[in-house]
Amino acid sequence: MNARRLIPVPALTGMTDNYIWLLADSGGRALIVDPGDAAPVVDTLQGERLTPAAILLTHHHPDHVGGVGALIERYPGMEVIAPHDARIVAASRHVLDGEQVYFATPQADFEVIAVPGHTASHIAYFGAGVLFAGDTLFSVGCGRLFEGTPAQMLASLDRLAALPGDTLLCCGHEYTVANCAFALGVDADNVDLQQRSAQAKALRARSEATLPVSLAQERATNPFLRVDAPALREACGAALGAEPARDRVARFAWLRQLKDEYRAAQQ
Repeated sequence: MNARRLIPVPALTGMTDNYIWLLADSGGRALIVDPGDAAPVVDTLQGERLTPAAILLTHHHPDHVGGVGALIERYPGMEVIAPHDARIVAASRHVLDGEQVYFATPQADFEVIAVPGHTASHIAYFGAGVLFAGDTLFSVGCGRLFEGTPAQMLASLDRLAALPGDTLLCCGHEYTVANCAFALGVDADNVDLQQRSAQAKALRARSEATLPVSLAQERATNPFLRVDAPALREACGAALGAEPARDRVARFAWLRQLKDEYRAAQQ
């Protein structure tokens, strides 16, 4: 079997620090995930001497689909796989929770996982040892709730957190340093988190990506995957009182609101 490699392609960096992901094999074929901009994808494909095989989309937001039209114009006939959502007009195939998406080259078999919360129709792709999570799960963070409820988002994160620990998380944004700073405010004594924060800062100082990262590391450091941990229970209890802190959905909602306020304060 051809060896596979992940290539994070920075895009729209001045705006949102997006990553477009390529999954390539040694035979020169590549899958494109969430191309918000066509130009850096084309540059990377040419530089790496890769031929695109298909496009996978996780959700409808422009910074994840904005480059699709230009890419299929340049590479006609390329399949575009997406969730069922009328807002994604370029899709040639729509997939649902539990469906399998198989590619012969690069050889990969993905399971589609419905993860509503950030958007109503958001999906993730799990396979080949990789999780393409879009904007549902970030390293040491999670997406904002634009179209879903806290209960939906927590259930989605629970599904992703239950995947094998050696799965490599590939998400849509380079937010790790800021996410660690927030997480340390609610989980300050977490040694794994302290180490992840130092690692992320060092990587970014060298202009290197903090991704991909294993789900095992995320389970140890990400407060949105740790709403049941004693430190998060205590922090929520101190903020809301003992009764709300007994409800894990309420803990998640509190944590997400706290992160929204933290983000707003940084802007």
